[in-house]
Amino acid sequence: MEQMTDGYRIVKRLVDLGVSASLIAALAPALGAIALAVKLDSPGPALFRQKRLGKGGTIFEILKFRTMRKDASVVIGDDHTVVNTAGDDRVTRVGRLLRQTSLDELPQLINVLVGDMSLVGPRPDLPTGLGVYNEEQRRKLEVQPGITGLAQVSGRNLLTAEEKWGLDVEYVDRNGIVMDASIIAKTAFGVLTRKGIYK
Repeated sequence: MEQMTDGYRIVKRLVDLGVSASLIAALAPALGAIALAVKLDSPGPALFRQKRLGKGGTIFEILKFRTMRKDASVVIGDDHTVVNTAGDDRVTRVGRLLRQTSLDELPQLINVLVGDMSLVGPRPDLPTGLGVYNEEQRRKLEVQPGITGLAQVSGRNLLTAEEKWGLDVEYVDRNGIVMDASIIAKTAFGVLTRKGIYK
């Protein structure tokens, strides 16, 4: 098992800060336009906020552009993960486009900037995950959660929760600059091809 070195940890945080700050500044007009489109398409806030598990099991509030009607309830599967299905009538017109292009995830750059998340790491689960993980799966909480991760470039929502958690732990054991760069490159390809968005 590889341990995250101090050098890698520092470089990773500096990259997170630089990239998130630069993208937020560069994409500010687009972020504003998306927020306006969400508001005009259906009543409710532009941003969706939800409690998630951070490093060490701490709780933080993840940010996304709202893709469902404001009165829609979140459906949680038997594995305690959020269920995403194609043709979900709770999803708004703009929300469907945001999900297909992964643009709904952009507000998480703010989570990265403030230190709740990293650009690359295991996707953060709901707090109920603490009662579901086995001892090995709980190791995914040893690192900062990410906007994208090994599970996202290995099948995304086509994987079972157990498969995702296994890949999350693999990332904990193998993380490094080369792996992070590879995951980011594969994520860009995945976003363009829209693979694995729905089961």
